[in-house]
Amino acid sequence: MSTIDLYTFTTPNGRKPLIMLEEIGLPYTNHAIDISKGEQFKPEYVAINPNSKIPAMVDRETDLTIFESGAILIYLAEKSGQLLPTAPKNRFQVLQWLMLQMGSIGPMFGQLGHFKHAAPEKIPYAIERYEKETLRLYSVLDGQLTDHTFIADDDYSIADIATYPWVANYERLGLTLDGHPHLKRWVELLQQRPAVQRAMTMSL
Repeated sequence: MSTIDLYTFTTPNGRKPLIMLEEIGLPYTNHAIDISKGEQFKPEYVAINPNSKIPAMVDRETDLTIFESGAILIYLAEKSGQLLPTAPKNRFQVLQWLMLQMGSIGPMFGQLGHFKHAAPEKIPYAIERYEKETLRLYSVLDGQLTDHTFIADDDYSIADIATYPWVANYERLGLTLDGHPHLKRWVELLQQRPAVQRAMTMSL
């Protein structure tokens, strides 16, 4: 029986907890919050996440409500004992790359997507700024993956789960991974994981 209620949608941030839950095998009930219709601002959802963003999660077994995708990933990793090492050196290796996704990759890639597809007018300066930063971050990831199978080390972790939906969105951003062969290899590797496939194609 499911004790976890997940509130999410089909954005890169929204896919992250779906991948995690599919990977660790915990049963959950999914609730679509259609942000294109403003459902994140409904009072019943604001009561779950006062910031009116997705995703958010309620674990009825522990009576905990958690918002922010990074916090959800850490919580689920600790609850399941999977995908986040306990040894301090390895743990913080994962957490620093998770924070890079939260603080840089998500915001920068998201702004590029906004100015390319959602802004009411094309602003060349903004597009150039965020595209340049996105490509710089591609290079950071590519460098890390030169001698690591996965982002934090040679073990798959929540750092990979957090980063993958954003990088896999490269075609929508009008970009290519051809100049970043290690990053491209990593994307192709994660694409082969059944849990990733289920989460990324799930209708919400």
